[in-house]
Amino acid sequence: MTWIVAASPAAETDIADAVDWYEERSPGLGRRFLSDIQSLIDRIADNPLQYALVYRDARHALLRRFPYALIFRIEENEVRVLACYHTSRNPRRWRARVRGRAG
Repeated sequence: MTWIVAASPAAETDIADAVDWYEERSPGLGRRFLSDIQSLIDRIADNPLQYALVYRDARHALLRRFPYALIFRIEENEVRVLACYHTSRNPRRWRARVRGRAG
């Protein structure tokens, strides 16, 4: 079974901000980042249970070439991406999204 993966508005903003940041540093790098995000989403859609629980019912999946992770929750009919965060940043921001079930 392939899951439907949907990003919350907050996660979409996280991704867009990271794409912009990388693109400003080096033209084309933002596109590579976005391509890696899509590849990770495809892997999550194939088997979201392969990723470890990291906080409450939230799981995380690491990008391979960039220091970012997607935080997601498995819901009834889909996988909901709650955040895309830089792994060296404080996790309080995405944890608040998990606690509040917002996003």
